[in-house]
Amino acid sequence: MDIKTWIEQFQKVVLGEFGERILFIGLQGSQARGEAGPDSDIDVVVIFDTLSFEDIKRYRQTVEGLPQRDRLCGFISGKKEIQNWEQSELFQFYYDTISVYGSLDTLISFDEKTSAAQAVHMGACAIYHGCVHNFLHGKDPAALEMLCKSAIFVMQAEHFCRTGQHIRKHAELLPLLGESEQKVLELKKDCGANFEVLSELLMDWSAKRIGDY
Repeated sequence: MDIKTWIEQFQKVVLGEFGERILFIGLQGSQARGEAGPDSDIDVVVIFDTLSFEDIKRYRQTVEGLPQRDRLCGFISGKKEIQNWEQSELFQFYYDTISVYGSLDTLISFDEKTSAAQAVHMGACAIYHGCVHNFLHGKDPAALEMLCKSAIFVMQAEHFCRTGQHIRKHAELLPLLGESEQKVLELKKDCGANFEVLSELLMDWSAKRIGDY
């Protein structure tokens, strides 16, 4: 799939249906980073002037005939909601989104340094809780893999806190990370075989960030 061709088709049908009510369209995730595999999701951001449940139903019907519909996911919002979104989440949202139509700079504002630190702290709290709960109760390697994926976004935010630079591509971030971060990502390749040692490492790693941030 050519993502450029696909997103052009997506933009055409969405703007054709909603016109000037669409303020922004963007692309996120592995497709935006150029790291997508053959089965990767297509994470699309669409910001409306206002968003009602009727709009959501119209949107769902509008995109139903698109190719790769089963891979389409992402974030849909009204303008007011995204402008009042939790600041720590806006940090990752902003830096993970490539603009296709419109600009996020005209829609949202946040303090980058403060938001990045909050993103590290809140992300680490969620990972810590998820790691302990999964080891005790879920015992699910797939859930552990998802926690490791979440940790990558925390690592991006922490790198920003240290350097003022956001590294979008995970492959480019990896060599800039510390030993413990690199070990997490190395063990992530086989969460089943490394379940206990990775759970302990991720728990200790996230606990340190909770204390530091």
